[in-house]
Amino acid sequence: MNLRQRTASSLSAAVIFAASLIAQQSQGGAPPAQPQGQAPGQPQGQAPGQGEGRGGGRGGGRGQGGTQDVIGGVAAGRGRNTAPPGPAPRNEEGRALLGGANPKDKGVWLPVFGITEPILAAAQVPFQPWSKAVYDDRQKHELEPHTRCKPSGVARQFLTPYGVEFVDLPELRRLYIFDIGGPHTYRTVYMDGRTHPTNLTPSYYGHSVGWWEGDTLHVDTVGYNENFWLDRRGLPHTEALHTLEKFTRVDSGAIRYEVTVDDPGAYTKAWTTRFNLRRENGTELFEYVCQQANYASDLMVGQQKSVDRTSPIIP
Repeated sequence: MNLRQRTASSLSAAVIFAASLIAQQSQGGAPPAQPQGQAPGQPQGQAPGQGEGRGGGRGGGRGQGGTQDVIGGVAAGRGRNTAPPGPAPRNEEGRALLGGANPKDKGVWLPVFGITEPILAAAQVPFQPWSKAVYDDRQKHELEPHTRCKPSGVARQFLTPYGVEFVDLPELRRLYIFDIGGPHTYRTVYMDGRTHPTNLTPSYYGHSVGWWEGDTLHVDTVGYNENFWLDRRGLPHTEALHTLEKFTRVDSGAIRYEVTVDDPGAYTKAWTTRFNLRRENGTELFEYVCQQANYASDLMVGQQKSVDRTSPIIP
């Protein structure tokens, strides 16, 4: 049964809201990163083979995107361990890194804007009628899989109060994106010039291939399942989803994130949005038990006015 069919049935079942972060409120964060790799055998600025297998090629079309900019690399709002921005650290080849200047330079990347804000205003999203109905229902019944400890791909991976870490292993020709808190999972980006397989088993993170163009990491992904939301507000998708993400190191304190969403099963055309990530220095991965202190299994259903949704300390 696909997502469109599932929406015909009522969204039921109590959901486990992981309020385990109460004990984490004085903590924060996640680890650093040490990126370097450009896909071996790929001239700089050239993408891996396109058009082969399922979803080969770069994400289609650009739509109007909401831009959440960082001025000088320092974000407004929560300013934990945010140092004044300087030049982006670089590797021996002169390309910007997505982590620290060296293994001792620890830190994680956090979203600049409110993690409960939409990545693109609903009025700008080219919904199909059924996907708009799903989105509207999710504003009332917040049965988000991420809060039940499920991995979340695309932009949702970066919308947590704990951040992510980029770890580049050029000797393995792979880059990893570690998701801290919540599912506590990681995503693999293949940097060896391969294309997408023809037969993929759908998964939360899909199959990602990456390459560098200057200081921008491009990540092309297909093979997603339908079991997560694209953002905190509930943007839906189907297994036809194809994304192209761009990560540009602006300076020592900021990464500009851009994603093009191409899903003919859920939207009438491809659309693009963008926001910035800011670096929180000095934090590392910490132990996280997603189901610890589960106090609110029923608070995600309905519009309960008494529920306090203002705290940034949420999964």
